[in-house]
Amino acid sequence: MTSGIPGGIEGGGIDPEVAPSGPGCVECEEDGGWWVHLRRCAQCGHVGCCDTSPAQHATAHHQATGHPVIQSYEPGEDWFWDFTRSAGVAGPRLADPQSRPDDQPVPGPAGRVPEDWRHHIH
Repeated sequence: MTSGIPGGIEGGGIDPEVAPSGPGCVECEEDGGWWVHLRRCAQCGHVGCCDTSPAQHATAHHQATGHPVIQSYEPGEDWFWDFTRSAGVAGPRLADPQSRPDDQPVPGPAGRVPEDWRHHIH
């Protein structure tokens, strides 16, 4: 779908059929962490936390797997980012759901964000 679109992905990095891994950052859920915003791997659906978040799991996922493209997993946002080009790119609509649950707070998840959370972000 993105072939020929300026700034789009040519030849891979996006699988529009793959659903997201869940409503929150996979690793933060496993270790009891928290996040500021969420990003979704456009190739495998892995949901990780953004680079403002303390653990930066979306970037770590890219570094570990080489999967080049993420999409925002925030309500109302549909932008893509290509790590290999350090640039925003065009992409297709990915499999639903399109974002974290609307009732999930930012930062989140509820109950795990410290009161001084601003002192822990990048």
